[in-house]
Amino acid sequence: MSIPIISIVGKSNSGKTTLVEKLIPELIKRGYRVATIKHNKHGFDIDHEGKDSWRHKKAGACATVIACPSRVALIEDIKHDYSLDEIRNNYIKNADVILAEGFKGNPFPKIEVFRSELKRELLCGKEDNLLAIAADAHLDTDVLCFDINDIRSITDLIENKFLKPKLA
Repeated sequence: MSIPIISIVGKSNSGKTTLVEKLIPELIKRGYRVATIKHNKHGFDIDHEGKDSWRHKKAGACATVIACPSRVALIEDIKHDYSLDEIRNNYIKNADVILAEGFKGNPFPKIEVFRSELKRELLCGKEDNLLAIAADAHLDTDVLCFDINDIRSITDLIENKFLKPKLA
């Protein structure tokens, strides 16, 4: 059975990262192992010029693994922007749930973060597999709308819909 993926989507500066940061400890407190995937369409760099791993990649290695007793990181060249399925299936093994930030065009269930002060429209509708909205104001929509700070209720939704509650 595949690890369930829930996408946290929203416009820039709406609070996606903050919501993910609050959901992680609540899910962990309930006994779940949580993985996250953050999409950055502009690219990123975790390797630093001059370091051994950077030198390995610069020399032509298609993949470099950096490992220590408590962590491992893989830097791998890829031919296309991986889908959430590909990332989950290739890299995430020891999790009960994956919270993905970004990837708004994916087919997975979504919770959209909405801030009324930004005066923007919603990104997604029910047809986009929008499961719920976490907002700073009540919205009249055809999906569940939670207060953005009601982490317990949002976690209840994720747990009841996608996870088997763990016995305490």
